Amino acid sequence: MESTVEKLSVIIADDHTLFINGLHMLLQGEPDIEVMSVAANGKELLHLLHTQTPNLILLDINMPGMNGFDVLKRIKDYYPKIKVIMLSTYNEEHLIEKAKAEGASGYLFKNVGKAELLQVMRSVAQGQLCFPCKQPVVNSMLNEPDPFLKQFQLTKRETELLQFIKQNFTNQQMADHLHLSIYTVETHRKNIMQKLNLKNPVELNRFIMQYNL
Repeated sequence: MESTVEKLSVIIADDHTLFINGLHMLLQGEPDIEVMSVAANGKELLHLLHTQTPNLILLDINMPGMNGFDVLKRIKDYYPKIKVIMLSTYNEEHLIEKAKAEGASGYLFKNVGKAELLQVMRSVAQGQLCFPCKQPVVNSMLNEPDPFLKQFQLTKRETELLQFIKQNFTNQQMADHLHLSIYTVETHRKNIMQKLNLKNPVELNRFIMQYNL
Protein backbone atom coordinates (compact mmCIF):
# COMPACT_ATOMS: atom_id res chain seq x y z
CA MET A 1 0.00 0.00 0.00
CA GLU A 2 1.44 3.35 -1.05
CA SER A 3 1.91 5.97 1.70
CA THR A 4 0.71 9.47 0.92
CA VAL A 5 2.62 12.55 2.07
CA GLU A 6 0.49 15.36 3.48
CA LYS A 7 1.50 18.40 1.47
CA LEU A 8 2.01 21.93 2.70
CA SER A 9 -0.59 23.92 0.76
CA VAL A 10 0.47 27.44 -0.19
CA ILE A 11 -0.98 30.58 -1.79
CA ILE A 12 1.44 33.22 -3.11
CA ALA A 13 0.37 36.88 -3.20
CA ASP A 14 2.60 39.36 -5.04
CA ASP A 15 1.98 42.00 -7.71
CA HIS A 16 5.14 41.26 -9.72
CA THR A 17 4.38 38.62 -12.35
CA LEU A 18 7.99 37.56 -12.97
CA PHE A 19 8.66 37.10 -9.26
CA ILE A 20 5.47 35.18 -8.59
CA ASN A 21 6.01 32.93 -11.63
CA GLY A 22 9.59 32.19 -10.59
CA LEU A 23 8.56 31.39 -7.04
CA HIS A 24 5.72 29.20 -8.28
CA MET A 25 8.07 27.20 -10.52
CA LEU A 26 10.61 26.81 -7.71
CA LEU A 27 8.02 25.40 -5.30
CA GLN A 28 6.45 23.10 -7.88
CA GLY A 29 9.50 20.87 -7.74
CA GLU A 30 9.08 20.15 -4.01
CA PRO A 31 7.20 16.91 -3.29
CA ASP A 32 5.87 18.12 0.08
CA ILE A 33 4.61 21.52 -1.15
CA GLU A 34 1.51 22.31 -3.22
CA VAL A 35 0.90 25.79 -4.64
CA MET A 36 -2.88 26.08 -4.56
CA SER A 37 -3.18 29.50 -6.21
CA VAL A 38 -1.46 32.82 -6.84
CA ALA A 39 -2.88 36.30 -6.33
CA ALA A 40 -1.76 39.59 -7.85
CA ASN A 41 -3.08 41.79 -5.02
CA GLY A 42 -4.68 41.75 -1.60
CA LYS A 43 -8.29 41.79 -2.73
CA GLU A 44 -7.68 38.86 -5.06
CA LEU A 45 -6.07 36.92 -2.22
CA LEU A 46 -8.96 37.56 0.17
CA HIS A 47 -11.40 36.46 -2.55
CA LEU A 48 -9.47 33.19 -2.97
CA LEU A 49 -9.72 32.53 0.76
CA HIS A 50 -13.51 32.33 0.48
CA THR A 51 -13.10 28.96 -1.24
CA GLN A 52 -9.54 27.84 -0.49
CA THR A 53 -7.86 27.19 2.86
CA PRO A 54 -4.06 26.94 2.54
CA ASN A 55 -1.73 26.04 5.39
CA LEU A 56 0.54 28.95 4.50
CA ILE A 57 0.47 32.25 2.60
CA LEU A 58 3.54 33.97 1.16
CA LEU A 59 2.46 37.61 1.26
CA ASP A 60 4.22 40.59 -0.31
CA ILE A 61 4.26 43.71 1.89
CA ASN A 62 4.25 46.28 -0.91
CA MET A 63 1.15 45.71 -3.06
CA PRO A 64 -1.21 48.22 -4.72
CA GLY A 65 -4.61 48.89 -3.18
CA MET A 66 -4.35 46.99 0.10
CA ASN A 67 -0.78 46.68 1.34
CA GLY A 68 0.45 43.45 2.87
CA PHE A 69 -0.14 44.56 6.46
CA ASP A 70 -3.78 45.43 5.74
CA VAL A 71 -4.25 41.99 4.20
CA LEU A 72 -2.41 40.30 7.07
CA LYS A 73 -4.81 41.87 9.57
CA ARG A 74 -7.81 40.55 7.63
CA ILE A 75 -6.31 37.08 7.45
CA LYS A 76 -5.59 36.99 11.17
CA ASP A 77 -9.10 38.28 11.97
CA TYR A 78 -10.99 35.82 9.78
CA TYR A 79 -8.56 32.92 9.19
CA PRO A 80 -6.36 32.83 12.32
CA LYS A 81 -5.14 29.28 11.70
CA ILE A 82 -3.52 30.16 8.37
CA LYS A 83 0.18 30.95 8.81
CA VAL A 84 1.65 33.93 6.94
CA ILE A 85 5.21 34.71 5.87
CA MET A 86 5.75 38.31 4.78
CA LEU A 87 7.92 38.88 1.70
CA SER A 88 9.83 42.14 1.32
CA THR A 89 12.80 43.84 -0.30
CA TYR A 90 13.10 46.06 2.80
CA ASN A 91 15.52 45.13 5.58
CA GLU A 92 13.97 47.55 8.06
CA GLU A 93 13.61 46.73 11.72
CA HIS A 94 10.30 48.55 12.17
CA LEU A 95 8.70 46.56 9.34
CA ILE A 96 9.95 43.27 10.79
CA GLU A 97 8.62 44.23 14.24
CA LYS A 98 5.28 45.27 12.71
CA ALA A 99 5.00 41.90 10.97
CA LYS A 100 5.57 40.16 14.33
CA ALA A 101 3.04 42.38 16.09
CA GLU A 102 0.38 41.85 13.41
CA GLY A 103 0.60 38.08 13.70
CA ALA A 104 2.88 36.97 10.87
CA SER A 105 4.88 33.78 11.46
CA GLY A 106 7.89 34.84 9.41
CA TYR A 107 9.60 37.54 7.34
CA LEU A 108 11.74 36.81 4.28
CA PHE A 109 13.73 39.08 1.99
CA LYS A 110 12.98 38.58 -1.69
CA ASN A 111 16.62 37.86 -2.51
CA VAL A 112 16.65 34.84 -0.16
CA GLY A 113 18.14 31.59 -1.48
CA LYS A 114 16.06 28.51 -2.24
CA ALA A 115 17.38 26.50 0.71
CA GLU A 116 16.55 29.19 3.26
CA LEU A 117 13.13 29.81 1.70
CA LEU A 118 12.19 26.13 1.96
CA GLN A 119 13.62 25.83 5.46
CA VAL A 120 11.61 28.82 6.72
CA MET A 121 8.41 27.62 5.03
CA ARG A 122 8.69 24.16 6.58
CA SER A 123 9.64 25.56 10.00
CA VAL A 124 6.68 27.95 10.00
CA ALA A 125 4.37 25.11 8.95
CA GLN A 126 5.53 23.26 12.07
CA GLY A 127 4.62 26.20 14.29
CA GLN A 128 7.94 28.02 14.55
CA LEU A 129 8.47 31.76 14.15
CA CYS A 130 11.17 32.77 11.64
CA PHE A 131 12.31 36.39 11.57
CA PRO A 132 15.66 37.96 10.60
CA CYS A 133 18.14 38.53 13.40
CA LYS A 134 19.04 42.09 14.31
CA GLN A 135 22.36 43.21 12.88
CA PRO A 136 24.97 43.94 15.58
CA VAL A 137 25.97 47.56 16.02
CA VAL A 138 29.65 48.03 15.20
CA ASN A 139 31.41 50.93 16.87
CA SER A 140 34.01 52.45 14.61
CA MET A 141 35.61 55.85 14.24
CA LEU A 142 34.95 55.53 10.52
CA ASN A 143 31.21 55.45 11.22
CA GLU A 144 31.21 58.59 13.33
CA PRO A 145 29.09 61.42 11.86
CA ASP A 146 30.66 64.67 10.83
CA PRO A 147 31.23 66.83 14.00
CA PHE A 148 29.39 69.77 12.39
CA LEU A 149 26.32 67.63 11.70
CA LYS A 150 26.60 65.91 15.07
CA GLN A 151 25.66 69.14 16.81
CA PHE A 152 22.24 68.91 15.12
CA GLN A 153 21.83 65.33 16.45
CA LEU A 154 21.40 63.88 12.99
CA THR A 155 21.54 60.11 12.81
CA LYS A 156 23.96 58.23 10.55
CA ARG A 157 21.09 57.48 8.14
CA GLU A 158 20.01 61.13 8.06
CA THR A 159 23.55 62.32 7.24
CA GLU A 160 23.69 59.66 4.53
CA LEU A 161 20.47 61.00 3.02
CA LEU A 162 21.92 64.51 2.96
CA GLN A 163 24.58 63.29 0.52
CA PHE A 164 21.91 61.92 -1.81
CA ILE A 165 19.81 65.08 -1.50
CA LYS A 166 22.94 67.05 -2.47
CA GLN A 167 23.09 64.97 -5.67
CA ASN A 168 19.41 65.78 -6.38
CA PHE A 169 18.17 62.21 -5.80
CA THR A 170 14.41 61.90 -5.56
CA ASN A 171 12.84 60.19 -2.54
CA GLN A 172 12.14 57.12 -4.68
CA GLN A 173 15.72 56.98 -5.96
CA MET A 174 17.03 57.18 -2.39
CA ALA A 175 14.62 54.46 -1.29
CA ASP A 176 15.71 52.16 -4.13
CA HIS A 177 19.42 52.82 -3.57
CA LEU A 178 19.30 52.26 0.20
CA HIS A 179 16.73 49.44 0.07
CA LEU A 180 14.31 51.44 2.19
CA SER A 181 10.61 52.06 1.79
CA ILE A 182 9.52 55.41 0.35
CA TYR A 183 7.69 56.10 3.63
CA THR A 184 10.90 55.69 5.63
CA VAL A 185 12.79 58.10 3.36
CA GLU A 186 10.00 60.68 3.65
CA THR A 187 10.08 60.35 7.44
CA HIS A 188 13.87 60.83 7.51
CA ARG A 189 13.53 63.96 5.36
CA LYS A 190 10.92 65.41 7.70
CA ASN A 191 13.16 64.70 10.70
CA ILE A 192 16.13 66.37 8.98
CA MET A 193 14.07 69.49 8.26
CA GLN A 194 12.89 69.69 11.87
CA LYS A 195 16.36 69.18 13.36
CA LEU A 196 17.91 71.80 11.07
CA ASN A 197 14.94 74.13 11.64
CA LEU A 198 14.27 74.44 7.91
CA LYS A 199 10.89 75.07 6.33
CA ASN A 200 11.16 73.74 2.77
CA PRO A 201 13.43 71.89 0.29
CA VAL A 202 14.85 75.18 -1.02
CA GLU A 203 16.14 76.08 2.44
CA LEU A 204 17.56 72.56 2.80
CA ASN A 205 19.50 72.87 -0.47
CA ARG A 206 20.74 76.28 0.59
CA PHE A 207 21.92 74.82 3.91
CA ILE A 208 23.79 72.03 2.12
CA MET A 209 25.50 74.50 -0.24
CA GLN A 210 26.25 77.04 2.50
CA TYR A 211 28.07 74.53 4.70
CA ASN A 212 29.54 72.52 1.81
CA LEU A 213 28.15 69.25 3.10
